[in-house]
Parts: sequence; structure tokens; C-alpha cells
Amino acid sequence: MSKRPQRPDDVNLLARAIVEQATGGPLTPTEPTPTPPTGKNPAAVELGRLGGLKGGKARAAKLSAEQRKAIAKKAAESRWSKSK
Repeated sequence: MSKRPQRPDDVNLLARAIVEQATGGPLTPTEPTPTPPTGKNPAAVELGRLGGLKGGKARAAKLSAEQRKAIAKKAAESRWSKSK
């Protein structure tokens, strides 16, 4: 009787062993997979980041005390109205 080869306990290693056995050789990547382009303009991304860093402070400076109080009240109501 021929003895069966030991199979790995890990599911991923077992899957790899099965694929290697089916294809007749070890799995080796021929070349790294290229990362897909994001499609974003790096200059535009940088400008957006710059605006985002100062946006909250600039908005707060423009608001009156009453407006800030109304926004804070609405935020607190929203936080406390959520059920846990």
C-alpha cells in the first residue's frame, strides 16, 4: 500500500498544496501585480488637503456666538438621540 502525503492543517496551505498538485508545480509569482491608478490628480489632492486643514477654523471664525451655540445644540441632540 502506498502512503498518502501529509496534508497541512491550515486551510490556506491546503488550498495552495491542492493548486500546486493540480498545476504540476510550485506557485511562484512571475511578476508583481501593478497597483491600479487612483485616477486622482496629485496636485488637486494636495490642494484639497490644504483647504481641509484650515476649513473648520475658518468656518468657526466666521460664525457668531448664536450660530455656534445652535450648531452645538443640534450636534448634542443628535448624539444623545441615538439608541445604543
